[in-house]
Amino acid sequence: MLKFVFWLLAGVNLLVLAIGQGYLGSFRTETREPARLKNQLQANKLTLLTQEQATAPAAPPAAEAAVTPAPPTSYACTEVGNFLLADGRRFEAQVAALDLGDRQSRRNVAGQDISSYMVYIPPQGSKEGADRKAGELKQLGVTNYFIINESSPLRWGISLGVFKSETSAQSQLASLNKQGVHSARVAPRYSASKQLAYQFRDLDAATRARLEKIKTQFPEQELHSCK
Repeated sequence: MLKFVFWLLAGVNLLVLAIGQGYLGSFRTETREPARLKNQLQANKLTLLTQEQATAPAAPPAAEAAVTPAPPTSYACTEVGNFLLADGRRFEAQVAALDLGDRQSRRNVAGQDISSYMVYIPPQGSKEGADRKAGELKQLGVTNYFIINESSPLRWGISLGVFKSETSAQSQLASLNKQGVHSARVAPRYSASKQLAYQFRDLDAATRARLEKIKTQFPEQELHSCK
């Protein structure tokens, strides 16, 4: 019995010695949570959570901003014109390849064509003034003239000839200058005609580019936006 007590006391003493020397760890430092936290690396960056925070589902990551692609370029209304009838038909044949259906339309436009060229002396203000100018022409040897008495911007002017081409009209003017007539002019004369304009709606950029390429074959025509 004495031996048992001896060895029991010896074992207890050894246990106390081991604890005092730290062989079995430090209950004082490891059983208190705040002290253990201080021994952690960068402990100041740790945050203690409540039970509700710890059990709450994690918030989903912020969704990336959706990138909305820019809408494709669209041309609401494009017009090309004005064509004389023959050129308009040629233009229509070229545009048919675009297959625009009811997005293409044609309209008639009142236009004017040069029909001839007139050599004339501007209006003299009255019949008396025109008669005086006619007398001066006679003195210079000019007999081929006509006093314009109709209601027009050239009323009481004097016509010195009408010619099909501008070249012929300029030649007549040069001849009159040699005779001493220096107030004469050359002006085109117009006649009414029907012309054509074409409108195209809701064209994308590629189709508009193809239309512009066709239009280059008709350099005298304009391509512009319309309503």
